[in-house]
Amino acid sequence: MRILLAEDDKNLGILLQSYLTAKNYETVLFTNGSTALKAFPAGSFSLCILDIMMPEMDGLTLAGEIRQSNPNIPIIFLTAKNQKEDIIEGFKTGADDYITKPFSMEELLYRIEAILRRTTGPAVTRNNEFFTIGGYSFDPLKQMLVYGGLTIKLTTKESELLELLCRHGNEILERNYALKTIWIDDNYFNARSMDVYITRLRKYLKKDPSVKILNVHGRGYKLIS
Repeated sequence: MRILLAEDDKNLGILLQSYLTAKNYETVLFTNGSTALKAFPAGSFSLCILDIMMPEMDGLTLAGEIRQSNPNIPIIFLTAKNQKEDIIEGFKTGADDYITKPFSMEELLYRIEAILRRTTGPAVTRNNEFFTIGGYSFDPLKQMLVYGGLTIKLTTKESELLELLCRHGNEILERNYALKTIWIDDNYFNARSMDVYITRLRKYLKKDPSVKILNVHGRGYKLIS
């Protein structure tokens, strides 16, 4: 997967490029919209991450030009703006997602993976990473949870939520962060949906009494094992 990254803050751009490259996404950095647009046709990019406020050509204009060339390529807007009008304008221009600064690298990575799963399906590749949860073994790539001779096939959202909990093992997984990472929006209906998935995961993990998903009042959840 190749990512076009247009970010005029060179320090942030280099940091993002290094992080995404380490996660096996070949990332090409441009510091203004004009150079990014010139490179796009020959770049064979799978996804674009565009800062909105850039010299020579802003991210919204760049997204419009890119959409004329390739109407289906996923676009994430990266910006310090957070007003409702800017978000609406971004989506009107064709954004698949919108993330405001400051943000965590992990959040950006999960948003990229969520978009690529929706748009490219099985063509998305990830490192085959396993987690041990008490007496359970969890394979996020295959979405399998194994305990002794019992194998549970998880749904995509069950697997994504359990993976987030594992990556925050014995730490608090913030509720809003999980919602925005997996469901994109932290509205009431998505929050209720996440509660249902937490209940399912507790049911799957109950065979090992040392494994628990705790509610942390007003904040989120904590997986302990």
